[in-house]
This record gives sequence, structure tokens and C-alpha cells, in this order.
Amino acid sequence: MNLQFLGAAHTVTGSCYLLEANGKKILIDCRMFQGGRQLREMNYKPFVFSARQIDALLLTHAHIDHCGLIPKLCREGFKGSIYATKATCDLAGIMLPDSAHIQESDAEIINRKGMRTGRVPTAPLYTVEDAQKSLAQFVSLDYGEEIRLTNEISAVFRDAGHILGSSFIEVYVHENGKKAVKFVFSGDIGQPGQPIIKDPEPIYDADCLIVESTYGDRVHQIYDKETALAEIINDTMDRGGNLIIPAFAVGRTQTLLYYLYRLWKMHRIDDVPIIIDSPLAIAATKVFAENMKLFDDETIAMLQQNGKLPAMPQIKMCRTAEESKVLNSSEGSAIIISASGMCDAGRILHHLKHNLWRPESTVLFVGYQAEGSLGRRLTDGVKRVKILGEDIAVRARIAQLDGFSAHGDCNQILEWMEHINLKGPRQVFLVHGESMAIKSLENKIKTAYECNVYAPFYADTADINETGCKIIPADIPQVAVEKEMEEFLQLLDADYRRWRKKLLSAVVRNPQIMESAIRQAEKGWRYVKRMFKDFGIN
Repeated sequence: MNLQFLGAAHTVTGSCYLLEANGKKILIDCRMFQGGRQLREMNYKPFVFSARQIDALLLTHAHIDHCGLIPKLCREGFKGSIYATKATCDLAGIMLPDSAHIQESDAEIINRKGMRTGRVPTAPLYTVEDAQKSLAQFVSLDYGEEIRLTNEISAVFRDAGHILGSSFIEVYVHENGKKAVKFVFSGDIGQPGQPIIKDPEPIYDADCLIVESTYGDRVHQIYDKETALAEIINDTMDRGGNLIIPAFAVGRTQTLLYYLYRLWKMHRIDDVPIIIDSPLAIAATKVFAENMKLFDDETIAMLQQNGKLPAMPQIKMCRTAEESKVLNSSEGSAIIISASGMCDAGRILHHLKHNLWRPESTVLFVGYQAEGSLGRRLTDGVKRVKILGEDIAVRARIAQLDGFSAHGDCNQILEWMEHINLKGPRQVFLVHGESMAIKSLENKIKTAYECNVYAPFYADTADINETGCKIIPADIPQVAVEKEMEEFLQLLDADYRRWRKKLLSAVVRNPQIMESAIRQAEKGWRYVKRMFKDFGIN
């Protein structure tokens, strides 16, 4: 049997794995790459397999980097069933048409600009019609229910505690009458103790574990998140600014509403207007309300006390683009929660355009920001950004609260793995992480367990049997790495030459600062050399 890694390989997004056994092909997740331009362009490339030859698709959860190319897959000839939990099916029912609308809108904008230069029209990645058609192939399952995909392959979905309906999937493969090989695809493993969502289920045995490593080099801070959030809200309101929160429509928005309700109920924040400016987040909140039986015990107890979903009179839902535009000309301060969570697209761009230049406003990040995303550049401290074709100075306060993430950190992933009795090949594959996070988690796993650990690159294949695993490296580049790195280094070089010129000029005007400047430069260079050493470059 073979397992091929077709996404989330040394990147955080783009989950997609192809399992082949006994002449059958099972796809686990159907990615969408998010982040920098080079990575997003991967979405437009042909699949490396024939969509018509895929027998079934197993979907861990409804985040778009796991399900975003399902409409493309179905349009290209996939006719099989898409298995997922009921809540995941419900969420995919709103997320895929929303994604398709974005694809159509983006293509329309590109083509409108291209007409003036005579460019060939660009087709959207897929259409709303494609998305709607793909939904007919979804089949909902309960947690713990076994589904037989073929005579030799079966699967069971378990609660991953990441977002509503999220799963890790156990896949059992019987090949040539031999003992079953058990694969476990972690999907995204949730952070224990987060509001609304239950903690991840434990798992006790596996032969091959495919596990995420998003926070593989980090530990979530343990602190009073409610107090920290209240302080940022009250500080921004006192300064007369807006609090802009880029948040994923599914999961993060509902968690924020939970905390905001508690703060308001305890009179720790005033009756400040709270704007949910995301039709997708509004629809997702409705799906949450329809699946309350999946909530954790604490949230269910709160609901029973209230008799219904708690409500805040100061919440306003922005459903139309016109309502959204009015927000940026409104007087007074407000909390505006809008998508996308990494600031790559959507209405959040307009709110950033109108607030980043205002010193009294705050942009608060409460989720992971992938390399290359606008959110990552803002949290890294960039001073100017281009948004919707306009150059914007960053004068607003940029804040980040860790611990709101729906992903488990490195210690929580290790704790989830703690009870797993790895058998047979004893193989762990690390996916869904950037290189440094992967390396850090790999070292921790090797220290804690007796097992084989490998971090696959794009299109690598693992040839697996009941006793061993052989890695077959691929020669298909995931992104134009050399080109992207060269562009980045050119920007660094331009900055270096500019600052070199300024420093020389400053020393000529003020010779007394030369020794201090040299000391500071040497200190900075020592830091750079340590950084290169972390990448194995001496």
C-alpha cells in the first residue's frame, strides 16, 4: 500500500493525502493552499492524480485548507462519496459556496483589469454552481461509526476537539489477507480546555500516525485570556478607536463571542457595539446553534441555565456589502470581527485599509498567521502595507493574544500521542507545519517515543506494509522555492543598501556614535549567525 502526501508538506495549509491499497484510491482531505502568492498558485495546478479514479474522500473537518478544492475535484470527474461528520457536512454546505463566490469575484476583478491590457480572461478556480453540485456527494457520519469503504478498507471518525465536527480518522487496511494496518490521520488536533468544543478523544494504538505540527515549536501561554481581552477592548475604546479582529468564520468567531458575552455579563466591558461582519461567520454560528449536542459540558450547562443561546443586544450582524461599507464611515468606536483570519481576502481588508493608519485603533490577532500572509507581515512589525492597491502606513496598535488557537501546542500534541501504542512500522509522519516547527516536534517525538519520524515533502510517497515503511522522494516542487526566496533576499538586500547608506551618513555627521553603531551592528550580526545556524547553515 502507498500513501502520497499532496499538501500540508512543510507548509501549514493544503491538507491532502492519497492512500492506495488493493487497487483502490482513497483521498483524505482535499486541500486549498493559503498564504503567499506562490503557494496559492498551487491551487490552479492540475491534480497529480485522476479525479475519476478516486473511490472515496474522507474529510477531517470543514476548514477551507482541508476541503477547499472539493468542488474542483468533483468538476473534474470524482463521483464517489465524501464522508464526514454531520456538523462538518453542515459547515461545508456554507463554506464551499462562500469560497466559490470569492473565486468568482477574484476572477471578475482580474478580468476587468486585464481587459485594458488585452490579457486572456482568467477562469475562476471553481464556481458557486460547482460547489453546490459537490455538496450532493457528502455523506454524514456519527463519531465512532464504522464505514466500510471497500471490502479491505474501513474508517472510523473520532472527535479531534479542533472545531465543531472536526475529526481524526482511523483507517484500517487489510491487504492480501494480511493483518490490518491502522493509519491515523490527525487532521487538526484541538487545544484542550477551549470553550464550546469538547477535548480531543484519546487514541490507543496505530501503525502509522499522520500528525499535524502547526505549533510544533511553541507552547500556548497560560494566562487569563478574558482579562487580556478586556484590557485591549477598554484601552482601544478609551482612545476612541476601533478594535479590528481578523477571525476565522468557523470556530474562532464563536469562541470570541463566548468570551465577549462573559465579559459583558460580568460588566468588565461596556455596551460597546460588536459587529460580526462576515456572512459566513453568521451562517456558521447558526450551524453551531443547530449542533449544540456536540458542545462541551460547561457550555451545555450555561445554555441550560439560560434556556437558550445567550444574546447581547449590542451585537450587529452585517450581511450585505453595503452594510459593511457603512461601518467605515460610522462615528464612535466598535469591535469589528471580520474574515479572513489571515487577512488574505474578504471584508477584513477594507477595515484594515480604514483603520491601520489610525493610531487610536487596534488590530488584534487571535489565530495562527501563515508565512506570506498579510496577517503574518503585520504581526512581524511591518510599517507599510499595500491593501486593495493602496499604500497604507501601519500606525494602529498591532496586538496578538496567544492561547485562543484551536490547535494544540507541542506539549498538547505529545500528550495526545502519549497513550498511542505504535506497532508494526511504528511510523510517524509530520505534516501541517513550517520547517522549524516540524524539526522541533520531530526532536521531541524521537526523545519521547521509539518510532520512525519523517516530515514528507510535496508528492513524497511512503510504501508501507505491516512491518515497515520505505520513503520514495518526489521530484515535484511544491512551490517555486528558489524564485520566492530570491525575491525575499532581493528585498533584504535593498533594505541593507538603504540602511548602510543612512548609517554611513549618520556616522560622518556624528563621529562620536561610530563605536556604539559598530557594537550594535556586531550584536545584530551575531543574532543573524545564530539564526542561520538553526537552519543548519554555518
